[in-house]
Amino acid sequence: MFLEHPSFPPAQPADADPALDPQFVFDFVAYDDLGDGQRWSTWLDVEPLSRGPEPRPDWVVTSQGAIDTDLGILKTGKEADVFLLERADPHDPTQSVVMAAKRYRSPEHRSFHRSASYTEGRSMKRSRDERALKRKSTFGREVAAGEWAVSEWSALVRCWGLGLPVPYPVQIDGTELLMEWVTVDGETAPRLAQTRPDAALLASYFDQLRDALGTLVQAGLVHGDLSPYNILAAGDRLVIIDLPQVVDLVGNAAGFDFLLRDCTNVCEWFVRRGLEVDPQELFSDLMAHAF
Repeated sequence: MFLEHPSFPPAQPADADPALDPQFVFDFVAYDDLGDGQRWSTWLDVEPLSRGPEPRPDWVVTSQGAIDTDLGILKTGKEADVFLLERADPHDPTQSVVMAAKRYRSPEHRSFHRSASYTEGRSMKRSRDERALKRKSTFGREVAAGEWAVSEWSALVRCWGLGLPVPYPVQIDGTELLMEWVTVDGETAPRLAQTRPDAALLASYFDQLRDALGTLVQAGLVHGDLSPYNILAAGDRLVIIDLPQVVDLVGNAAGFDFLLRDCTNVCEWFVRRGLEVDPQELFSDLMAHAF
């Protein structure tokens, strides 16, 4: 006679197949076929270093059963387009989020206008890639798309780690970056250029921007293309976007020129809105933080 050991699984029902060990029996839910504009989540397809920094926000969806659904285009650009993408597990309502998906274009549809001065001081991991870039071959254009995507990813991760107001970087997969969708009342936050803040909010915006630029400079970085068109006004806070061209303040020969231009671009907008600020004064203040 065999006795049931207390550590063994409970006895099987009378109608159960005696050949099946209950330890290896589990329930599962079948998913329907995916529709147009859908794919399985790519979260587990990328390497750990291609996923956002920890601690991750609670809204990041990591479910293995999640589905990515394209919701439409959000913004078009010369080098990349931004789409809205929902990542959701259809069997777990708590696992659902809408993100911004920035996709650098394929060789036949893109035209890179970034000046070579932005990439001065950067090095490629493979000399073959660097040679292809210089020749501007088809492969070189593919490398360029990946290089700009990686540059923006690296900048987002570093800026997030510095506590700067940038979208949280969720993951990078080839030439696609997934990041936080910055919203106001469920809609895409407007660009700073589209806003008409009152005097108090205008002053607060400038203080936030000055602090952010100071943090960048202290880290030896310059945005390089800062303007009211790549700053989002998310209610009473600003969020800086479009970071692929971030340059090293000292390592790039034009680093200080880029910084002065950033100061000029943003200060001119604030002056037009009625706030008396001086780009040269801002530049000097930032230089005091740099050394």
